[in-house]
Formats: sequence, C-alpha cells, structure tokens
Amino acid sequence: MSGWPDGYGRLILQEVGSTLDEGLARATSEPAPFWILSHRQTAARGRRGRVWAMPPGNFAATLILRPEEPPRVAALRSFVMSLALHRAFVEVCGRGDAFALKWPNDVLLRGGKVAGILLESTGQGGAMGPLAIGVGVNLVAAPGAEDVEAGAIRPVSLRGELGLAVSAEAFLEALARAYAPLEQQVTTHGFAPIRTAWLQHAARLGEVITARTGREEIAGTFEDVDADGNLLLRTPKEMRAIAAADVFF
Repeated sequence: MSGWPDGYGRLILQEVGSTLDEGLARATSEPAPFWILSHRQTAARGRRGRVWAMPPGNFAATLILRPEEPPRVAALRSFVMSLALHRAFVEVCGRGDAFALKWPNDVLLRGGKVAGILLESTGQGGAMGPLAIGVGVNLVAAPGAEDVEAGAIRPVSLRGELGLAVSAEAFLEALARAYAPLEQQVTTHGFAPIRTAWLQHAARLGEVITARTGREEIAGTFEDVDADGNLLLRTPKEMRAIAAADVFF
C-alpha cells in the first residue's frame, strides 16, 4: 500500500522538545487534522509525567484532531489509535499474530512493549479543545531496564524482535493510512465497532491481571472493556469497572 490519506496534514521535523507540545502549539495555525513527526525529541514524556526514552531511529509522532464530542468520548481515541497501530504493524511486518493491545494504550510485540500512546488536550472547563494523540514506537532500539519502572513490561523493538528495519517516515505513512478510516468509523458509528475490533487483539483477555490505580491494587480476571472504555475486572467479590490504572501481568 502507498499514499497519504486525504484531508490529513503532515509536518516532518528534525528535533523538538515533544511532538505533543509542538503539535498543540501549532494547532492554532495549522488546519487539523495533521500529523507531526520528529526524528528527535529532547523532552519526551509518557503517561503520568514519566520520561519516555527515545533512542535514535525510533518513532515519535503526534496526531492533532478537533473532535466535536465531549472530553470523555474524545478520550476513546486512545483505542482508535492503538487499533491503528496494530494494523500499521501488520502492514509493515505481515505478522499480526505477534502483536497484542494492552489496556489502556500500549502495543505489545511478543509480550514486550513496543509502542505507547498519550492523549492531551488544551480544553478547559469541560470544553474540548484540540486533541493531541502522541505515539512512540521502538522501531530500532528499546529503552533499557533503568528507563522503566520496576515490574513494568519489558521494552522491545521491532528490529530487535523481528529483525526488520522500518524508517520513521515509512511507519508514519502506514499509521496515517490505518488511522484515517478508523477515525471516520468512530465519528460515524461511535465507539462500539472500535471496541469490538480492539477486543479481538486484547492482551490477556480472560486471564488474571493486576490494575494499580493511585489508591489501590486490584487483581481480577480481565472480562471486558465497557462502552466507556473502562477495564472490567471480575474479582472474588464483584465486577470492577476501572477508568484509569497501570496494568501488570
């Protein structure tokens, strides 16, 4: 496959602090939707303010959207992007069986973390501003163990696990092509078809996992993801719906 999706802008930069910050800063002047890719980030970050390590050759890009839904619905774009990532990996690798989607926003390759997603918005007071969906992919190298928290899933890279060399710009094209029809689907039909497709690739569905929120640690069987994107865990006492947590296997 080749070609860039109609209606999406594209900016390729050599270095930025963070593609998330750069994308949101440009959202006032660039027509959305648009992608911004940088070959180097000097102040990358992950969820909950964690540092996101980016060895040379890896992928860092952000998609800027202007969703019309309320923030809680727009936040479901993390599932849209993770599903797009899965399809992009299949396109460039031809190995759908090697990849799985980890709730809420990681992609696994042979059980290791190969990609992560981070959503941010400039909206205030319940109003939805431009939405930035940041994507980091370990194309050529994975961060070391010292760069991730204790107990976290081991980082892996596409080259390290599958021996494939994919450039950041080539991967951006594959990801943009995969994302565009899914965005059309979610705006037209809502979250339900995205949820169904996402669950087909969900890691550890039906198995016991542990979710750590800011207040507690919950172990239970991963039963489902509900219509609001919550993780549904069946514990010995009850079914728990979890909106935000770090998941451990």
